[in-house]
Amino acid sequence: MEIFIKEYLAYLKLEKNLSDNTIKSYQNDLGAFKDFLNSKGIDDPGDITSQYLNDFFKLLNELGLVGSSAARYFSSLKGFFLYLILNKYIVKNPIEKVSAPKVSKKLPGVLDVSEIEKILSIPDINDKLGLRDKAILELFYACGTRVSELINLKVNDLFLNDEVIRVLGKGSKERLIPIGTSAINWVKEYLTKSRPLLMKKMKSENYLFLNSRSTKLSRMGVWKIIDRYVKEADIKKDVHPHTFRHSFATHLLEGGADLRAVQEMLGHADISTTQIYTHIDRDYIKQIHKQYHPRG
Repeated sequence: MEIFIKEYLAYLKLEKNLSDNTIKSYQNDLGAFKDFLNSKGIDDPGDITSQYLNDFFKLLNELGLVGSSAARYFSSLKGFFLYLILNKYIVKNPIEKVSAPKVSKKLPGVLDVSEIEKILSIPDINDKLGLRDKAILELFYACGTRVSELINLKVNDLFLNDEVIRVLGKGSKERLIPIGTSAINWVKEYLTKSRPLLMKKMKSENYLFLNSRSTKLSRMGVWKIIDRYVKEADIKKDVHPHTFRHSFATHLLEGGADLRAVQEMLGHADISTTQIYTHIDRDYIKQIHKQYHPRG
C-alpha cells in the first residue's frame, strides 16, 4: 500500500499542483487507512473490499470522527481509488458501494433583536474608540459582512448617499451591500469625530476602521471588541464576530426577505449555503404557519 500512496501523493503535488497543507491532509487520511488495513493483514489494494471500507468508517465513528471529519476521509479515499482505477492498479473500485458520511449542517448561533439592541447601546460614543466601536457594531449588523471584509473596508468603499457599501469578498468578488439609516449615521459620526483623531497619513492607508496605533484593525481586534460588549451586555450566549452576520441573515429572512436577495448580500456563491438560515427559528416558522395557513 505504501508505494501506491507515495505515488498518489507525488501525483497530487506534481500534476494537480495541490498545496503542501492539502497533501499533508491526504497523507494523514491515507496513512490512517493503511494502518487499519495492516491490522487486517491487507497490503494489496486489489484485496480491498467495500466491507473493509465500511468497517474503517465504523471505526472512525466509534472514535468520534463524524460529519465533516469523516467526509474528508471519504473524499481522500475516493480520490485515491479513482487514481488506482485510472492507472489500472485495481480492477474494481471498492468505494463505489460505500455511502458517503452525512455532513450535518450545524445551525449558526444567533442573537435576537433585543440582544443586538442591548449590545449596540453599550459603547461610549463620547470616547473616540467607543464611537469607532459603535460604528463597527452598527455596520456589522446592518450589512452582515465577514470579519475580513469589515477590516479591509476603505473610506472610498462607502457610498453613503446611495446607501450602499462596496466589499471585496471571497475569491476577490466585489459586491454592493445596502446599509441602513442607523449605521449610516453612526459611520458618518465616526468619520467626522473619531477617525481624524485616530488617523496618521503614512500609517492608515485609507482603511475605514483604525486601531489606537492608526493602522487597520486585525481580526483579533474585532473579536476583542465584540467580546467586550457582549460581556458588558451580560449576554451568556457564545457570541463571536460571525454571530452578527448570522443574526443579520436570520432577521432579514424572518422579516420576509427573499432568499436570493439575502444570498446576494451575504456573498454566497451557492444558495444552499444561505438556506441554512431558513431552518433556525422553528418557533417562528410554526407561528407563521399558524397565522397564515387556512387550516392553522
